[in-house]
Amino acid sequence: MKKKHVIAAFDFDGTITTKDTLFDFIKFYVGGKNLFKGLIFLSPILVLYKLGFTTNDVAKQKLFAYFFKNRSIEVFNKASEDYIKRIQDIIRPEIINKIKWHQSENHTVVIISASISNWIKPWAKTMNIEKVLATEIATIDDLIVGTFSTANCYGQEKVNRLLVEFPNRAEYILYAYGDSAGDKELLALSDHPTFVS
Repeated sequence: MKKKHVIAAFDFDGTITTKDTLFDFIKFYVGGKNLFKGLIFLSPILVLYKLGFTTNDVAKQKLFAYFFKNRSIEVFNKASEDYIKRIQDIIRPEIINKIKWHQSENHTVVIISASISNWIKPWAKTMNIEKVLATEIATIDDLIVGTFSTANCYGQEKVNRLLVEFPNRAEYILYAYGDSAGDKELLALSDHPTFVS
């Protein structure tokens, strides 16, 4: 009998890293003072999200647009490369060891994240992780539009994206690692779920 291939899917924020990288990257990009100003301005939508009156997708897109709309994608991508050093400071060593173990076993390692792919991919490359399924941003004429070109890769969308990439679910064994409500559908799909606390 042919041995099944193994896929190991890792959430990024709070699983590979110790914190949410959306706010951390914004602070890295615009500075703490400008982040604070923006959060004050955006407080109505953030409160609505916390109270459950608006969705994660809507709140996140408004936040992203406020800080990045009409900015150069080239500059944004350069900052994403520079952000590698910051990620190195907030990674969980035990999860890095899990990634390396899967790689040593010739398993396919995938990062599936609601965060923006632009700042995950440069770091993933340093770890020899080729597959990053994450939220993608829209651009026109080398400027960031402020909207997403894919669905926010959160909750059920993580499962959707994984199954598009690896459709024959019965043909592989799935390990999944996550830390939040946004990972529960992915963890439920897996043969070997690990909740990272």
